[in-house]
Amino acid sequence: MFDPVIEVEISGLGRQGDGLVVVDGEQLAVPGALPGEMVRVERAGKRARLLEVLRPSPDRVVPSCPHFGPCGGCRLQHLSPPAVADFKRALVCEALDRAGVAAVVSPTISAHGRGRRRVTLHAGQNGAGFNRRQSHETHPIDQCPILVPELDSAPAIARAIFKLTGPCDVGLTVADNGLDVGVRTKGHKKGTGIRAGRRSGGPDLVSVGRQFHLARLILDGELVWQSSPPVLGIGRAIVPLPAGGFLQASARAEEVLGELVCHGARRAKRVADLFCGMGTFALRLAEQAQIYACDNSEGAIEALVAGWRSTSGLRPIKTEVRDLFSDPLEVRELQHFDVVVFDPPRAGARAQAACLAGSEVPVVISVSCDPVSFSRDAAALTSGGYQLVNVQPVDQFEHAHHVEIVGIFARGALRD
Repeated sequence: MFDPVIEVEISGLGRQGDGLVVVDGEQLAVPGALPGEMVRVERAGKRARLLEVLRPSPDRVVPSCPHFGPCGGCRLQHLSPPAVADFKRALVCEALDRAGVAAVVSPTISAHGRGRRRVTLHAGQNGAGFNRRQSHETHPIDQCPILVPELDSAPAIARAIFKLTGPCDVGLTVADNGLDVGVRTKGHKKGTGIRAGRRSGGPDLVSVGRQFHLARLILDGELVWQSSPPVLGIGRAIVPLPAGGFLQASARAEEVLGELVCHGARRAKRVADLFCGMGTFALRLAEQAQIYACDNSEGAIEALVAGWRSTSGLRPIKTEVRDLFSDPLEVRELQHFDVVVFDPPRAGARAQAACLAGSEVPVVISVSCDPVSFSRDAAALTSGGYQLVNVQPVDQFEHAHHVEIVGIFARGALRD
């Protein structure tokens, strides 16, 4: 049951974009409310439901999507773009401050570009879409305005697949030669090839591939349909997409992050690219330096090597499949490099950052999707004598609370 309706003034935004207010000594999260607004809410534990905005913020705008609110895909469509940029920069500043790291944080760069080029939709009896806010139920959609136009058919594809497989998650990626689609049915155990409780749909899914002109369709790890192997341009290279491989959500964000990393490593002759994936940075950096590229995904490394081999004019790239969480590059291995780039998953790279902190690598470039783990790794590097000379937030999810970060660390002065 809700507590009685109360009127409150919102004091700030939480890390996930919800309005915050303290009532009776307890902080409440109010989704949809903005700082400075006077609102009427219903309390429910540590959260409150927004009933009415009595005094709107000057930063409030009309959401662009009719699904905003119940759909959990976006949280900040009601906040103006300049305010979103300030909010994301503040997330980085606050995380660095809590970690005790002094740094100047640049204004946020917008990198949404044409929109998201990859998406995962939940498909079930009531349609295909994203989870509802604070729920595991699916909010069905017919179209999503934050996606690139090539994904306009994504909900229809997901619904067609559901009719053949039952409840499933459908991941779609825009390759240069069509859509790459990966399906995970409910009850499937990853890596086992076992599909529990689904209707027989494998052969019939070929018709979905044909109908929607898909480049590839994979069901629970098994290839069902392929008109042509999906490929993607990275720098000057053309790279085959590994099934389920990581890719920056927007093409523009990949370009911006690549430009920032290449600029930070512009004087290097020998660069290590750690957590390299399929070569987002390595293939660009190879235009100017010799590269050592390392990742724990064999498929990603194979894709990187294929892209390098098919592109003339790139410097040598040495690759290694290695788990940098349990087996980071040690100080003696790092001493050969002018620059080390590391782009770990959201959890960060605690072990690798500790080794880097003890090294004499002149420049370290950290790329991160999480302000907290970025700041923790930054604290390790600065405690080892590095100076954090530049921090650049990059926004590729303009209506969400996520933010990418590129940090440049140097031993001694870093000349422009």
